[in-house]
Amino acid sequence: MAIFEQQVTKQPPTSEVGMIHWLRENLFSSITNGFLTLTALYLIYLSVPPLADWMFFDATFAEVSNDQCGREGACWSYVFEKINLFTYGFYPTEEYWRPQLVLALAIVFVLIAKNLKKSVYKVKVIAGLIVSYPVIAFVLLYGGFGLEVVETHKWGGLMLTIVVAAVGIVASFPIGILLALGRQSEMKIIKFLSVVYIEFIRGVPLITILFMASVVLPLFFSAGMDVDKLLRALIGITMFQTAYIAEVIRGGLQAIPEGQYEAADAMGLSFFQKTTLIILPQALKISIPNIVGSFIALFKDTTLVLIIGLFDILSMVHLTTSDENWLGRETEGYVFVTMVMWVILYSMSRYSKKLEVRFSTEHKN
Repeated sequence: MAIFEQQVTKQPPTSEVGMIHWLRENLFSSITNGFLTLTALYLIYLSVPPLADWMFFDATFAEVSNDQCGREGACWSYVFEKINLFTYGFYPTEEYWRPQLVLALAIVFVLIAKNLKKSVYKVKVIAGLIVSYPVIAFVLLYGGFGLEVVETHKWGGLMLTIVVAAVGIVASFPIGILLALGRQSEMKIIKFLSVVYIEFIRGVPLITILFMASVVLPLFFSAGMDVDKLLRALIGITMFQTAYIAEVIRGGLQAIPEGQYEAADAMGLSFFQKTTLIILPQALKISIPNIVGSFIALFKDTTLVLIIGLFDILSMVHLTTSDENWLGRETEGYVFVTMVMWVILYSMSRYSKKLEVRFSTEHKN
C-alpha cells in the first residue's frame, strides 16, 4: 500500500508580505521614520484639501468676467482668456497655424525616427531630419518664401520658451562634447583653451552672459550690422550651457576604466575610431542622468531672457497681471505656468530614465 505524504503549504505571515510589509519597510522601519511619516501625512492633510478646494471644488471654470468669479476659489477664466498670449506671445493670431505645424512636424519626425530601428538607412534619415528640421522650423516661424515675416520680438510665451531651450540644448551638446574631449586632450594648447573657456563660463552667472550677449556681442560685428535680439540670447545661452555639458561629459570620460583605452589601442584603432566607437558611447551612457539634469536646469533658466526684452511664458503671465479687467488673478497664471513646466520637465526626466534602461549593459539576474 503506497503511503502518500500530504504536504501542507503554509502561508507567510501577513507582516512579511503585501501592503503591511511595504509600510514597515519603507515608512515605519524605525521610530524616526515613523515620526517623519506621520508628520508628512499631517502636513499633507493641512495643505492638500485647501489647495484642492481652491483649484477644483470652489474654482470657476466657466468663461465669465473677473467680477463674476468667486473669491474663494481660482478663476480659470483668466487663464482661458489669456491662453493664446501665454502660448504664442504677440505672434499674429492668423498665423498660429505656423507654430502648430512646427510642433506637428516635430512629432512626425520623432515617429519616423522611432520606426526606423531595423532600416539600413536609419542613420542617414535621422541625420537628414536633424539638419533639415531647424531650417524648416525657422522658415515657418519667421517667414519668407511666400510667408508673412513675423519679427522675433513678436515671439513669446511657451513657444519662445521651447525655442530658446531647444536651440540651447541641441547646439550646446555637440560643442560640449568637443570641449570635454579638448580638456582631456594631450595637446597642451587645446587643453588650455578648453579649460579657460569652461572655467570662465562656469564662474559667471547666466544673467551676466545674457547681458554680455545683448550689449557686448554686437560690438564685435561690423558697423551698421543689426544682430537680432533673440539670436544674441541664443548665442549667450548656448555658450553658457556648453561649459556645463562639457564638465558633465568629462565626468563620464573619467569614469571609464583605463582598460577600455588599452583594449582599443591593442585593437589598432585610430584616435577617432577609439573615441567614437569605444570611449564616447560609454561616457554618454554614464552621463545620461547629469546631462538631462543640465537640460532641465537650462529649460528653467530660459525665464531669465526677460532681462533683455524677450517675453517667455512666465514673463507673459507677469505682463498680463497689469490688465485692469483681471486684477488680483496673477496667482492663477503662475499656477498654470507651474503645471505646464512640471509636465514638460517631468516628461524629460522620465524619458531619461527610459534611456538609462535602454542603454544599460549590466547583467541582471
